[in-house]
Amino acid sequence: MKVSGNKSIYGASVGILMLNARFPRIPGDMGNALSWPFPVHYKIVAEASPDRVVRQNAAGLLEKFIEAGQELIDRGADGITTNCGFLALFQKELSQALRVPVATSSLMQVPLVDSLLPEGKRAGILTISADTLTPAHLEGAGVKTDTPVFGTQNGKEFTRAILNNEDTLDIELARQDNVGAALAFLKQYPEIGALVLECTNMVPYAADIRAATGVPVYSIHSFVSWFQSGLMPPRFPGTLTDARPIRY
Repeated sequence: MKVSGNKSIYGASVGILMLNARFPRIPGDMGNALSWPFPVHYKIVAEASPDRVVRQNAAGLLEKFIEAGQELIDRGADGITTNCGFLALFQKELSQALRVPVATSSLMQVPLVDSLLPEGKRAGILTISADTLTPAHLEGAGVKTDTPVFGTQNGKEFTRAILNNEDTLDIELARQDNVGAALAFLKQYPEIGALVLECTNMVPYAADIRAATGVPVYSIHSFVSWFQSGLMPPRFPGTLTDARPIRY
């Protein structure tokens, strides 16, 4: 067998562009490598703080994300994602600038989830900051701008600790913020048949949200797991395959 090489690192297809943050990343969080059942690449975009990306529309950061994405591709990534749903703002620009598939935001699942639901039901977006999730973010992800949105910003812990980039996080209070916001959301919008979690830091609480609300919950974990399955489809015993290298 003859093989060809054009990467620095092999066996990891997904490259994750990371915000520069110091808050705790617990299992389930996108930035905790234990959250993934497959290896991933990470690259921190130094200038991209949570506050700058979420509250300031990632102003002036596009070129930094393009440069970081290219570095991940050069290192061996076959697809690029990010660890903030608000980066849907850059979906078009990143997909045009980079030579691999790009999935910037969990919000990109919303149209698919809408298509899965019974008549009269639709997806709702649970976000870390409803005040700054604009129609431009939704349009960047291909989401209808009348999609219901609800945030955790009025909670006791989660939004404050993440967006202020604090050194500590009370996990139980963060869980209560997420579950409480989800319940209030469904009370306000009874037509919601599923939730899409905008924030990648919400994943640790997805199972609790599902248990409390009774509706399906989709997150960056479900999205990137699907994304990875296309970049590196599983091989099955008893099948013959031709393992040729991926080239872009």
